[in-house]
Amino acid sequence: MAFDMSKFSLAGKTALVTGASYGIGFAIAEGFAAAGATIVFNDINEELVQKGMAAYAEKGIKVHGYVCDVTDEEAVMALIARIEKDVAPVDILVNNAGIIRRIPMHEMESSEFRKVIDVDLVAPYIMAKAVIPSMMKRGHGKIINICSMMSELGRETVSAYASAKGGLKMLTRNICSEYGQYNIQCNGLGPGYIETPQTAPLREIQPDGSRHPFDQFLRAKTPAERWGTPEDLMGPALFLASEASDFVNGQVLYVDGGILAYIGRQP
Repeated sequence: MAFDMSKFSLAGKTALVTGASYGIGFAIAEGFAAAGATIVFNDINEELVQKGMAAYAEKGIKVHGYVCDVTDEEAVMALIARIEKDVAPVDILVNNAGIIRRIPMHEMESSEFRKVIDVDLVAPYIMAKAVIPSMMKRGHGKIINICSMMSELGRETVSAYASAKGGLKMLTRNICSEYGQYNIQCNGLGPGYIETPQTAPLREIQPDGSRHPFDQFLRAKTPAERWGTPEDLMGPALFLASEASDFVNGQVLYVDGGILAYIGRQP
């Protein structure tokens, strides 16, 4: 029996990628658009939405952009209703919006810890809750949570982020458990360290011509010996969004160059 390559097509599908004005979310949306999906994205303010609209237009991608705070349940419910009215029901949700606070745990205010949990864990719950009823009614749906390697690893100064991403991994499994019977697949995508504007300072060549200390550390810990690129995430995200992954549910696909499989070189 020949494999039907059309299973990787997203033609006729509507994909909502949160926080996708730039970076990882933008790359995932770009990959979905190339596969035929209609792209919808949101961001926290009008400036970011307009910046995203211009970036997509530069790539020749038609998108629908909305301002929405993903931690505000009332605003999210209104957003989903508006998308259904303006565009179509959401077939694919990517919970990409997130924040990080790099502060030693003993110095971190509990309000800052809660903020990270709110954006990185509670918001994906709100977003999923908003789209699942329609997915149940239509008998299909894909939810992809951006889980990060920090859903498996700890590291200094990221207690809130790691806690949120670990929780998001378990939310992913629970959505699978609760809604798999409706042909809804919920999986996680776990990026490693990716070349984005946010990580650019960690990749800057030092005045003496050497690599940044973190850059050296990361390359030594990664079997691929390089940073990932946003493009490295396109294929894995497309797989999880497409019919090719209809029997994959409750999993986290780590796209990390092998970090999680590697203990590191002997000094």
